[in-house]
Amino acid sequence: MKQALAIAALAAISLGGLQGCATTQASAQAEQKKVVFQVSDADPQKWNLALNNAANVQQELGKDKVRIEIVAYGPGLSMLKSDSKVAARLAKALDDNVGLLACENTMKNTHTSKDDMYGGISYVPAGVVHIMERQREGWAYVRP
Repeated sequence: MKQALAIAALAAISLGGLQGCATTQASAQAEQKKVVFQVSDADPQKWNLALNNAANVQQELGKDKVRIEIVAYGPGLSMLKSDSKVAARLAKALDDNVGLLACENTMKNTHTSKDDMYGGISYVPAGVVHIMERQREGWAYVRP
C-alpha cells in the first residue's frame, strides 16, 4: 500500500512538473509579440518603410521576442518580385526571420508566376484574408 502511494505521489509530482513546463512554454509564446505589415502600394518608398519598420521593431523588442510578417498584395506585390527595387533588402529581411508573403490571388490576376518572385519568400492564398486571420489571432496590424 505504501509503495502504491509513493508511486502515485511520484506520478503527481512528475505531471505537475510537466504542466509547469507547458505553462512556461505557453507564457513564453504569449510574451512573444506578433505584427503583420500590409504592403499594397506600388511605391518603393513604402516598401522601404515597411522593411525599416520591421527592422526597428526587431531592434526595439529583440529578434527572438517578435514574429514579423510582411504581406504584399495588389500593386504591392512588385515588392516581392525578383527584380524588385528593394531586392537586396529582402535578403536581409529573410536572414532576420521576417516572413515575406506574397498573395497568390494577386499573382493569378496579374499572371505572375513563382518564377517571377524573389527566392525564399512564402505565399498565402489571399493576402487580405491572411491579414484578417492574423488580426483575429491577436497580431498587431501596421500599414506603413
